[in-house]
Amino acid sequence: MTVIKDSVHDYIELEPAAEALLDTAPMQRLRYVRQLSTVQLVYPSANHTRFEHSLGVYHLASEAVERLPIEDDIDRRLRIAALVHDVGHGPFGHQTEAAIERHLGRHHDEIEWLLESTDLGRVLEDHGLEPGAVAATVDGRGPLGELVAGTLDVDRMDYLVRDAHHTGVPYGTIDHARLLYALEVVDGELALEEGNVATAESALIARTLMNATVYRHHVSRIAGAMLDRASERLLADGVVDPESFARLTDADLLATLAEYDGTAAFADRIRDRDLYKRAIWARRDAVPAGFRGLDYDRTRALEREIAEIAGVDPEAVVLDSPGEPSSPESRARIVVDGDLRRLEERSSLVAGLDACAREIWRLGVYAPESVLEPVGEAAATVLDLEDGANVRP
Repeated sequence: MTVIKDSVHDYIELEPAAEALLDTAPMQRLRYVRQLSTVQLVYPSANHTRFEHSLGVYHLASEAVERLPIEDDIDRRLRIAALVHDVGHGPFGHQTEAAIERHLGRHHDEIEWLLESTDLGRVLEDHGLEPGAVAATVDGRGPLGELVAGTLDVDRMDYLVRDAHHTGVPYGTIDHARLLYALEVVDGELALEEGNVATAESALIARTLMNATVYRHHVSRIAGAMLDRASERLLADGVVDPESFARLTDADLLATLAEYDGTAAFADRIRDRDLYKRAIWARRDAVPAGFRGLDYDRTRALEREIAEIAGVDPEAVVLDSPGEPSSPESRARIVVDGDLRRLEERSSLVAGLDACAREIWRLGVYAPESVLEPVGEAAATVLDLEDGANVRP
């Protein structure tokens, strides 16, 4: 049996199917897609990749299924789905996901097409695994698919611990071993054993803190929004077809952006960390509900309107309005007094953490430093922001 040394979980043992899958081109590509994409511009040591994260998720899934009373075929499918769960990600992971969805109409968890068109499917079949069933599990469907994609899944357990380790922040250091030990199957569904409310709360607290300090850091958001606009320009102008775009690595995408005149300036800024600045950074309660969680077309229309009023090039304005914050962990099932309940029904912390998520929500409008003042004034007018909404430093 092949054993791999991991920086987080120490030694990871690979079954033959996992070893064969790792040697395929789609899995090897993940070595060149950073796990935290533009967060690396904030935390320089966050250079870990989706390849090592995939190994970590496989390891945690293996640990979990060894303790759960499940059949061998489901056991193997869960392990392998955990290993390939990120193979559908595009370059820079979540930062280009919206552009890929706009042009291909699929989410990164929808990987059946990839299993059918690459060596991944052949390797799965050679080892007695049905590609369609593996793909369904990656998407959280099928028997116990929530172990791979659910409210307290092994994906979340690994990325919180791994991201905290590589960024150097302590907030994501959850007791994932305890979470694994606490898992049980109740009426065919995953749940946490009685007495583990605090165990589940720890994951919710960790993700809330990691969102505030790492995942939603304003520098990463600015770079991600700029990357989205540049990616859309590549795709809209036909520089690269969407299917090819979705299979690029991080370096491939930056090189492609740099080679095209329409996106070269964005590529230079991202590569050199010469990013746009915050013209507007507004709290949730200062932003009218109609301007929260905007769709792409509405966002671009508002950017053009702001640019026109400010008298600047439309590409000098980037509007970033996230959707409403959510806490999927609060829906995790837990046994209480013999009954299966949702965590949010038994935890007094959940309501407070939901409020915290709303508190850290921000709408951003970004622009080159030279035009921050006119862009900020125009954005405040167009977005009907309350006085004091602009907290630009």
